[in-house]
Formats: sequence, structure tokens, C-alpha cells
Amino acid sequence: MTIEEMKKRKRELGLTNEMVAKQAGLPLSTVQKIFGGVTKAPRRLTIEALHQVLEKHDTVTYPDYDEKSGMIDRVCDSVPAYKTDHRYTIDDYYALPDDQRVELIDGKFYDMGAPAMIHQKILGDLYILFRECSDRHGMPCEVYLSPCDVRLDMDNYTMVQPDLLVICREYDIHAIRYEGAPDLVVEILSPSSRSKDMILKLYKYQNAGVREYWIVDPKYRTVTVHCFEGEEYQPLTYDFDAEIPIAISGGECRIDFSRIMEGLKRYYE
Repeated sequence: MTIEEMKKRKRELGLTNEMVAKQAGLPLSTVQKIFGGVTKAPRRLTIEALHQVLEKHDTVTYPDYDEKSGMIDRVCDSVPAYKTDHRYTIDDYYALPDDQRVELIDGKFYDMGAPAMIHQKILGDLYILFRECSDRHGMPCEVYLSPCDVRLDMDNYTMVQPDLLVICREYDIHAIRYEGAPDLVVEILSPSSRSKDMILKLYKYQNAGVREYWIVDPKYRTVTVHCFEGEEYQPLTYDFDAEIPIAISGGECRIDFSRIMEGLKRYYE
């Protein structure tokens, strides 16, 4: 989709630049410059985020909210994120039905629909490799799979469920959620989560204190590693056949992604 096609689509949907920016997780100034013709060659990730909003119709599921009681009565139909200006809380999150999978980020609900089979295969294999690596090198860490609630900012407005998280510090194993930023987080991209995982959650994880963030992209068969520690932060991208060092282990622990790719070859042929 070209910029002109995006502009036309935006008009058809009746969206403002501010609405698009909020749903795509982009700065309003960036969206204004792109649609105003100031930015001639936007970054690929930015274009993908805009495309996700305008073409894929990403939606967010919101509950009916009773302003007097502060309680949720029922779950309503999926509606675009920009349709409400209400700021939801963790209490609202826990009031949702058990089968309603969402993440709460800065007071907004983001629908998490059921992941694809390839997503789950990669996740299961990654979990095994991370556990093996951690045990082999004696890392004082635990590895968890989604769904696992993470109260990332330790406030009342954000609750995420990373695909995989690694915790290398003391915590309450009997708690219903993890409080704070995990040491390492892995997200596996889906068509409906690309912009959220690549832009919005990248920003949230970095600012919350996550030390390392892996973005696994089954579509392009790449793994982008964001190591937020150190003065010269620079993301690194690996192919699916690479041996990827875990930065928080000092590089001693490595994930041989070729083992995962071996089991996926027939699906890519």
C-alpha cells in the first residue's frame, strides 16, 4: 500500500492523524509528516505499523463500563481503539471473562486473539531451548510461557502477557502475576500484533526496565534482539539458522535457532 493509498484509506475510514497515531503506537508528529508529504521515505517499521491499522483493521475489545459503580457489566463487540477515551485499570482487566484474552497498556485494552499454530510451535521450542541453556550454564533464572500476567509498570494501567519471559531475580512464585519488568522478554509476531510488538511494546519494555527483548518474526524468518543495557544500544537481527547469544548471560548462553528452523522447513517449502 502506497502513501497515497494509505491517505485514501484513512479518509474512507474517517480517521484523523491522531487516531491513526494512537492505534499504531506512533508519535503524532511522525504520522503528520508522512501524510503531509514532509517525510518522503518513511522507515519500513513505521510503514508496517500504518499498514496494520489501515488495512488489517486492528481492533480492541472494550467492556461496557458503568461510570457510577466503576464495574464492568459485559463485554461488548470489538470496536476500534480510538472509539473510547476511557482509561481502564487493572480492576477492569480482572473483571473481564476468563476467555477474553486482552492486554492492558496505558489504560487501553488490546485484543489478543488465539495465536496461529506456527506461533505456538516456535514458542514451545524456544521455551525448551531457553530452559536447557539456563540449566546447562547454571543461570539463576526461571522461564515462563504465556499466559502469564506481568504488571510491567507496577501501576494500575498496564498488564501484559509476553509470549516468553525470563526472570533472574527473587519473586513470589505463589503470586497471581509478576510485578515489574522481567529480565528478558520474547514476543513472536502475528499479523494482528506486529505494530504493537515492534513499536508500542518495544517502547514499554525498554522504559519499564526490561534488560533484553527478542522479536521473533516468522514471516521474514528473523529474530531482532534489543539489548537495552550499555551506553551504545543497537538492535541486532539474526536469521532463523543463527546461534543467538543471550546478552544477559554475558554471551555464555546461546540459542541455536537452527534447531527450531529444522522443524519448520516443511512449512516454508
